[in-house]
Amino acid sequence: MASFTAKDVKALREQTGCGMMDCKKALVEADGDMEKAVDFLREQGLAKQAKKASRVAAEGMAFAMTTEDHKKGVVIEVNAETDFVAKNADFQAFVNTCAQTVIDNNPADVEALLACNASGTDKTVAELLQEKVLVIGENIQIRRFKLMEGACVAYVHAGGVIGVLVNFKTDLADKPEFVTYGKDVAMQIAALNTPYLKESDVPAEVLEHEKEIMKAEVVNSGKPEAIADKIVMGKIGKFYKENCLLDQAFVKENKISVQQYTNNTAKELGGSIEITEFVRFEKGEGIEKREDDFAAEVAAMTK
Repeated sequence: MASFTAKDVKALREQTGCGMMDCKKALVEADGDMEKAVDFLREQGLAKQAKKASRVAAEGMAFAMTTEDHKKGVVIEVNAETDFVAKNADFQAFVNTCAQTVIDNNPADVEALLACNASGTDKTVAELLQEKVLVIGENIQIRRFKLMEGACVAYVHAGGVIGVLVNFKTDLADKPEFVTYGKDVAMQIAALNTPYLKESDVPAEVLEHEKEIMKAEVVNSGKPEAIADKIVMGKIGKFYKENCLLDQAFVKENKISVQQYTNNTAKELGGSIEITEFVRFEKGEGIEKREDDFAAEVAAMTK
């Protein structure tokens, strides 16, 4: 039995940045020898991977795909450090594999996905990720994903800047015309970044906040407060048109709304269509990117 303590595991973690179980395994393999344990982690590529994992990954790509019958789909974001890597065919293939693995296994979260056997390979997603980090040479992180079942249409904008997945309740999923319609809706979501599907989805507190701002604007413009509420009700209609997908003007034919476009398409195809849900991922959104101050770096080096 190898001789080492919990403090040794902690010390190895701090030195290498590797996970607790990896450090414990390394100490077992090295019979408690700290230097040999570090060498073991380096040989396994784990120390190198852990070092890269501390670097900010705000680039990469958002990706969306469906099964051939459009009855299941996924949208996923995988981040890397540079935009250059997002154009790498090996990285793109890894993202595709991750998406397919989600469809095949329906994992609960990213941690569960990492433990899944990667579709089409004999490795786990975590092992495949480690391999890509070492080969590509950047920190790569699977950030998030969303799986949908039922009629789905996927759209990827600008090679992975935005990924959109739209879910429908319909009896027309097998028709090519439905997929064309679905792409139109997904493109609209990508372009306008709509926060809500329909009016009832707007939280009451958001609506009340908007009404307060609108009323203050009306009163400050010199209008009598007695008619301010009536004016605000008219403005709320405009708010819905700007923030609710179904109320928005359809970008390809702005004289009709997305709901009207949906109704027209369903009628033309002889069936029914209801948009039930959508998800839009934009790569790097919400991640604080590192800003290099070259002048400050040079100044620090010369001190």
